[in-house]
Amino acid sequence: MLYRRETARNDLKSARALFFIEDYKGANNRAYYSIFHAINAVHAVSGKAYKRHKDALANFNKNYVKTEIFPRKLGKKIVESEEIRHASDYDDFYIASKEETERQIAVAGVSRKILYGTKYSMK
Repeated sequence: MLYRRETARNDLKSARALFFIEDYKGANNRAYYSIFHAINAVHAVSGKAYKRHKDALANFNKNYVKTEIFPRKLGKKIVESEEIRHASDYDDFYIASKEETERQIAVAGVSRKILYGTKYSMK
């Protein structure tokens, strides 16, 4: 679990660095992976691991969001983050905006805090 938490933290740092050099697609990718690795850290606590993103996200929503262990709004933000990451990585004509990337990084930061039990504000 600690490895996954550290990976999530490093991904968020990378997202911020990429944002600083205006690589918004790269920053979107790293911000999403910060969220993904944080989710996998939560799964690890219950002894579970998923190789596919689809499975990790679906089981997180099923076991933690729908049961209201974590807020539903977080589940929605995570789904949006995955969609933005997918567009950034695979859509040749997708243009990532500065504002969207700022939101993506903010969601990653808030997600880590929520998943690790810190006080939060999900705007």
